[in-house]
Amino acid sequence: MNPQGKLIFALSLTLGTTLTISSNHWIMAWTGLEINTLAILPLISKSHHPRAIEAATKYFLVQAAASALVLFSSMTNAWHTGQWDITQLSHPTSCLILTVALAMKLGLVPFHFWFPEVLQGSSLIVGLLLSTLMKFPPITLLYLTSPSLKPSILMTMAILSAALGGWMGLNQTQTRKILAFSSISHLGWMAIIIAYSPKLALLNFYLYTLMTAAVFLSLNSIKALKLSTLMTTWTKTPSLNAILLLTLLSLAGLPPLTGFLPKWLIIQELTKQEVALAATIIALLSLLGLFFYLRLAYCATITLPPHTTNHMKQWYNTKPTNTMVAVLTTMSLMLLPISPIILAVV
Repeated sequence: MNPQGKLIFALSLTLGTTLTISSNHWIMAWTGLEINTLAILPLISKSHHPRAIEAATKYFLVQAAASALVLFSSMTNAWHTGQWDITQLSHPTSCLILTVALAMKLGLVPFHFWFPEVLQGSSLIVGLLLSTLMKFPPITLLYLTSPSLKPSILMTMAILSAALGGWMGLNQTQTRKILAFSSISHLGWMAIIIAYSPKLALLNFYLYTLMTAAVFLSLNSIKALKLSTLMTTWTKTPSLNAILLLTLLSLAGLPPLTGFLPKWLIIQELTKQEVALAATIIALLSLLGLFFYLRLAYCATITLPPHTTNHMKQWYNTKPTNTMVAVLTTMSLMLLPISPIILAVV
């Protein structure tokens, strides 16, 4: 793809996201979501591989259905209340339809089936966009409408997402699919808290974006698409592999790394809101995710392939690591000590 095309699509993604997160009117928010969808499709399908075309088709169909439901929900609400304002969503049917639409947009269980397939058909950089930037507008809409949505539905979806995200990631061998199930699991944590503390859900999303970007960019710089490739990259970039180990453990939520902060705050808030049972369940379910993160980390740094066939080792890379990767990984590891400052800002 030529630079002009990339620039147009990057500007369109920026425009679509900005339009949705800054609008008060449902039609403007819907327009932003549509611009985003249309801008990412050529990026998904640019390799012209059958799997990429299939991923783009699946993405288009799911997002089109979700956008139609957003529009239907807002029109139903406007019909009954005369309000097109996003924060004035009060009709029960509209709230239910919007919950379904945003769950489809985000890839929350039970509307998650498209996400791992689409991520597997995309490149790592496009996968990063799908896991972070494309989730921002729906999360913002969820944030704005959270007082109107039913906490019980969101909590059910959240616990199912954490369970299935962890469970289905256990036997994967493709790094993109593992990160897709990781994303579903993290969305569960955001969905469970958004009805009680929307700001905490946004903080979780920001930190998740930070850590996921660090992992995706690290994997992209060592060109690791499968676990078998990841096992031989220690000869190519040993220092980056060591940092990748710590970033994956941060994504798993181990203290004293950054990823522990949102989980700690969410469990604390859920306990304050007297839903300690849900907090216990989702904390236990995060152990499933910890298992496959440890598996990734083990493959990246600790072991050779566990069989006797010869593997071609990669040449040592003498090029310096991308500055963006360095900054993101540092932030993914070291933000926990300054959590009081982060909470004061949020």
